[in-house]
Amino acid sequence: MSDTEQFIQNRIHTCFWEKDLNCAVTTLLTLSEHFGIDLNPQVMDAASCMHGAGGYRAQCGLVEGMLMFVGIIGHANKMEQSEINSFCSRTAESYEKKFGSLRCEILRPNGFNDDDPPHLCERLSCDSIYHHLQLIENWLK
Repeated sequence: MSDTEQFIQNRIHTCFWEKDLNCAVTTLLTLSEHFGIDLNPQVMDAASCMHGAGGYRAQCGLVEGMLMFVGIIGHANKMEQSEINSFCSRTAESYEKKFGSLRCEILRPNGFNDDDPPHLCERLSCDSIYHHLQLIENWLK
């Protein structure tokens, strides 16, 4: 396991098990820490509702958090909005091809059940954030 993969795994475990954060917030925190970007507390407040559209099981928070981060880091790097939008579109398409969907209810192992253990998406989160991180690093080059 690479140092980056270990960092992601440790960060996600802490966010999920020690802080009980959702996947969108966890994605934002992990990516921002890796890239050295400070996040405004209001961004974190907004992301607290972005886990499958507030629990509606729609777009996955792993995707929502990544899209929010791309806007933040794109503007921090003085990129044009059209370039940021284009990258978001390509990244969402790449995610859908690799993981099979952008929807939480489809991505989540075994869907949703009343007796699901907590943080069922921990492995998916690690794989997703590593995928996002690689795409963003290549984009910024």
